[in-house]
Amino acid sequence: MRGSLLVCGTHSDAGKSVVAAGLCRWLSREGVKVAPFKAQNMALNSYVAVDEKGDGAEIGRAQAAQAAAAGIEPEAAMNPVLLKASAGNRTQVVVMGKAGSDATAMSYQSMKRSLMPVVLEAFEGLRRRYDVVVCEGAGSPAEINLRKNDLANMGLARAANIPAVLVGDIDRGGLFASLYGTLALLSEGDRSLIGGFIVNKFRGDAAVLAPGLDEMARLTGRPFYGTIPFSPGLELDGEDSLALEKPRETKPPLGRDTLRVAVARLPRISNFTDFDPLSHEPGVEVRFTRSAADLLAADLAILPGTKATVEDLAWLRAFGMDRAVSERARRGLPTLGVCGGYQMLGGLIADEAGVESGEGEVEGLGLLPVETVFEEGKVLARPSGTAPAFGGAEVSGYEIRHGRVRRTAGEPLFIGDGFEEGCHDGNILGTSWHGVLESDSFRRGLLEMAASVRGLRWTPGEESFIAAREARFERLGNLVADNLDRDALLRLIEGGKPRSFQHSAVSRQQCADGEASSPLGARDCESVPPTLMAPSNRGVADG
Repeated sequence: MRGSLLVCGTHSDAGKSVVAAGLCRWLSREGVKVAPFKAQNMALNSYVAVDEKGDGAEIGRAQAAQAAAAGIEPEAAMNPVLLKASAGNRTQVVVMGKAGSDATAMSYQSMKRSLMPVVLEAFEGLRRRYDVVVCEGAGSPAEINLRKNDLANMGLARAANIPAVLVGDIDRGGLFASLYGTLALLSEGDRSLIGGFIVNKFRGDAAVLAPGLDEMARLTGRPFYGTIPFSPGLELDGEDSLALEKPRETKPPLGRDTLRVAVARLPRISNFTDFDPLSHEPGVEVRFTRSAADLLAADLAILPGTKATVEDLAWLRAFGMDRAVSERARRGLPTLGVCGGYQMLGGLIADEAGVESGEGEVEGLGLLPVETVFEEGKVLARPSGTAPAFGGAEVSGYEIRHGRVRRTAGEPLFIGDGFEEGCHDGNILGTSWHGVLESDSFRRGLLEMAASVRGLRWTPGEESFIAAREARFERLGNLVADNLDRDALLRLIEGGKPRSFQHSAVSRQQCADGEASSPLGARDCESVPPTLMAPSNRGVADG
């Protein structure tokens, strides 16, 4: 088979990423060569793909996870445009994995027309090399203020003739209004590519839901491809701050005690998926916090990555969290800095060229003997090494940074063939590498150190984090295979633009003549959204 599909949602966090990943795993298991695609992503959680030449390319973290679900290596073409919010209301525009110019919300709108050829070339390249391309939309396709020159939703679907499904999150309530309203706000040409609906996160009795599905299908002429039941613990790697609002499950401890980890919730926090592996361990409670007291009381405190190191350092000081970190150092309590957080823990931070802050030289917290200089070119790499202080544990990660960090004392946190990385001075640790906590031995060694310092009886688990992620992908594939109409989806993927839809909406002329009832059964055409009325003049071209 060959084809493509766009997975849209009624709003952000409706489940587009998860459904797309589930489709990728299901199709891959069926022997289909499948690739994910998201034309434009706005996220501070990113990943490094490596091409055949060994060059790094920055893409959205969710597309890397979807590639893993499909059983393939991620590449730049899977997310050709990545937007990363920076300091001063600017956004860094990453094109085909490489950082380009900065933009404001307004100036980016004028850039989109020039980016569409890049997006289409990336998509067509994937379509030539793979049987199926599963595309993920961004936000909602009904964001009418952003429809002009749209890259990620119906603008892409129209340009590449991709059929679409619309996912709604019933767990939030208002499912039918969200689906119907989204469809109503689309132009006739956009709406013609929406093949049907998927209900996500359903918890109740299917018999109670069924009449609503039937009525919605009658009103719109579009089928429901299935209802995915709510299943905890299936979230894909989060892309925005909405993911931080959700409470994180703490697994029951294997030992007597639970370890408390506090992560500073910086305004421009990036790659907070770095800390998902901590929650994978039994008896580890992870909290993202703006409280200095939480940071001081934790068994392990973490300063995470950030897209605005100097600006977030000022925020840290304004909230008194710098004093909490300094007090932890005085007491010998473990603190870890990652990328921007590592730079904060050091001394001088120099950005004379205005690469990130434009503040020139700024003093860090002075808790690690390192200095940082920002340079225009971004380091993009997937390194690996060992951690001498943790029994030589093997560690791998990825680097996404403008800052170059130089260690002047202390010990390297990681070593490899001809290189040293990071700094370890007492119980204060720092690294420029993201993703290091996915390495099981290092993660457990770090947590055991924290437990030992605090005198806690904590016992690590035995399941590999990577194995747990793979099991999650399998569950996603099962949810798709068991709960969606697979044959209907395959027909939509292979068939391209859906068939013409017949629904109970009435024409404007019929309303004017008083000859028809509304879709809701009332003889009152004011209750019919104009955009769902059947056009009275089929000869008018849709823009």
